[in-house]
Amino acid sequence: MKTPENAKEKFAEFIAKEKFLPENYYPGIAVEKMRPILTKKVNQSAVDFQKISESKNPTNKKYHEKIKIGLARFTDVSVELDTEDRERVCRYFEELMDIIELKSSNGQLNKFMYGFDLDMLKEKN
Repeated sequence: MKTPENAKEKFAEFIAKEKFLPENYYPGIAVEKMRPILTKKVNQSAVDFQKISESKNPTNKKYHEKIKIGLARFTDVSVELDTEDRERVCRYFEELMDIIELKSSNGQLNKFMYGFDLDMLKEKN
């Protein structure tokens, strides 16, 4: 897997931007005190992705492992997240995936959002 040339700048922009603010159809974080906590968790994943992107051998498998680790960081706060907040977390991961042109989370975002992988369900039917 080849890292896009502008990935370093894109990661810096991503980390610097304020997160969980109202935008498009997202109303903003439901519990305001959670904003810095969730932002830190998302930014940790951005740093993880950036480290892989700067390594000698970035692979889909390494990114998928970091998605798994990153989503697991939200386990301790999952009761604080409403549906819109969970969707926003997934959208941030999609933004990270876009930076490095990773096409799939390997079902992990669906599992985080819905508790199961929708693609696996489709394959069974």
